[in-house]
Amino acid sequence: MITPSGLLLVGALLMKTSLGKLLNKLGKPKDVKHQNANCVIPYIGLLCQGKTEYDDIREFHADPSFCCQALHISTIPPEATLRQRMDYLGDDIASSNMVMEESVTMLKSTGMEPTPAFTGHIPLDVDVSVHDNSQTKKEGVGHTYKGVDGYSPIYAYIGQEGYACNAKLREGVCHSQCEGTVEFLEDTLRLAKQFTAEKLLVRMDSGNDSLDNIKLFIKENVDYIIKRNLRKDSKDEWLKMAKMHGEKSEPRDGKTVYTGDVLCARDIPTPLRVVFEVSVRTMAANGQLLIEPKVDVQTWWTSLENPPEDIIRLYHEHATCEQFHSEIKSDIGLERFPSGKFDTNAAILKLAMLAYNILRIVGQSSLGITVTRKNVKRLRAKTVIQRFMTIAGRVITHARQTFLTLGRSNVWSGDFTRLYEAFG
Repeated sequence: MITPSGLLLVGALLMKTSLGKLLNKLGKPKDVKHQNANCVIPYIGLLCQGKTEYDDIREFHADPSFCCQALHISTIPPEATLRQRMDYLGDDIASSNMVMEESVTMLKSTGMEPTPAFTGHIPLDVDVSVHDNSQTKKEGVGHTYKGVDGYSPIYAYIGQEGYACNAKLREGVCHSQCEGTVEFLEDTLRLAKQFTAEKLLVRMDSGNDSLDNIKLFIKENVDYIIKRNLRKDSKDEWLKMAKMHGEKSEPRDGKTVYTGDVLCARDIPTPLRVVFEVSVRTMAANGQLLIEPKVDVQTWWTSLENPPEDIIRLYHEHATCEQFHSEIKSDIGLERFPSGKFDTNAAILKLAMLAYNILRIVGQSSLGITVTRKNVKRLRAKTVIQRFMTIAGRVITHARQTFLTLGRSNVWSGDFTRLYEAFG
């Protein structure tokens, strides 16, 4: 009896890449019995089950023949070898784009296409998310802007489905726009253009309000929406400007909203468009009158020429990436990183992005063959793990052939079979 039958799907998708060959070319480990691919690929299989600890590799030793055959490897390493090899390969994996490039190859080979926004642009959401690793002595752990000790990695997701495009682990004390952010954006745009030829729309929070980013997007000919950091801007001045150039609306009693756009000059030849939304509240939503009016100002840099309402709606959809962060932290289980070494954790983050895309491919592919009661557009990673990764099966060897039979009572067994045939 086998519990993680979903390793068959993981192995079939990894076979569409050259990751194993590339891993075996990295360095010259002392333990020649276990090649690099035989150590890293089983760990990807663990990540696809929501397991991050090295100890979990012991589960594969219960039936190593099935795991090797499913993942197309020759050996399963012991826990100590896996730990040592991840430390040995950490810097090489983290410093290269090998994993993310093979991830793009896998997405394209399976026919995955990012869904555009309502304007026709392919959204590329870039955001920083804090991983709480408090009460540890791991390298790089520092006091983050969320008030906890941990890491501050930066992520990039493409399409409405949220395919992982790029990720980079950063120390906890790093600001959103710290050194290396522009280089990260350059790599992200290159990977995104390999994935799709459609027009890209980069969306970023106010922490990335930097002229360097805007110059890069202009150079790469991609559209952008970046929330402005008001810094020392006066709310009263914005209110006066909004009354002069904006359109007035009253969504409820005691609340007035002004929306519009203006041109602002920066250290570039062409003035930049700024979309604003200024709200004035004299009454709270519960009907409580306010002693003084409350003014709220939100502004965005953008290269789009769409109406201000469309720009605001597009930026609000950027908040969906918080769900993607949650899947990586909770469903895959990478809130707390397993290693004490920074480079190893940086490599594990890249591998987790690959595992995340594997789960996303399985989930999106299952929507076309599964009858659902609702108009489901995306399956959470946790749902994919429960339905397809940890599905129980029985391995039978007969006439020099190996068969995997699934329980008839499992309603997802038919979908599992069709997915394996599609990926095979």
